[in-house]
Amino acid sequence: MNHCDQSNPSQNTRALIHNLGSFQGTNFRHHCPIERILTANEVVAWDHEREGQAEFWPSGDHAGASLIFGIQEVTASEIVALDNLLEQLGGDTDRNFLRIYYAMTARGCAVSDLTLGQLDNEAVHIFIGSDWAELKQEAAYELFELYYPEACAVWKKGTCNGLFFDPEQFLESPAWIDHIIYLGHRKVLIVTPA
Repeated sequence: MNHCDQSNPSQNTRALIHNLGSFQGTNFRHHCPIERILTANEVVAWDHEREGQAEFWPSGDHAGASLIFGIQEVTASEIVALDNLLEQLGGDTDRNFLRIYYAMTARGCAVSDLTLGQLDNEAVHIFIGSDWAELKQEAAYELFELYYPEACAVWKKGTCNGLFFDPEQFLESPAWIDHIIYLGHRKVLIVTPA
């Protein structure tokens, strides 16, 4: 695993495995914005001694990278750390970006501080769609069946008169913590046990 650092540009030659979108930047040597949009690989390979000290941030064309980095300054080592985590998780799927984002938010740390073990220890349930009501209903039924299989089986059989399951009330229980975010234009509901 090669963690690149701005202070050692000779290390910044690792080709990224995943497409992490494009980046904009400012070159401090010339005191102006970098005129072209850079790929993530170009940011990682940027030689701060030869080309000038610079800072970079996502241009917004990649929903996953924008979610992880926001509009903050991004270092080459953070881009490489994200690429490594995605590889360890099995690829650059939306769910993997969301798992990383949740872990960063829950732990209050940068992507370069996360490990695969930390991500694997998170009980995170992710629901992606276009309608909040449908997402909440899907989440409630799935979590009810997963965490309370016996009660769910009784409810599905309908053998008890008056047995009622309210998805919204279920998710509002103190047993759950939910996070509502956007991934690009899609709605995301992340639910974790309290």
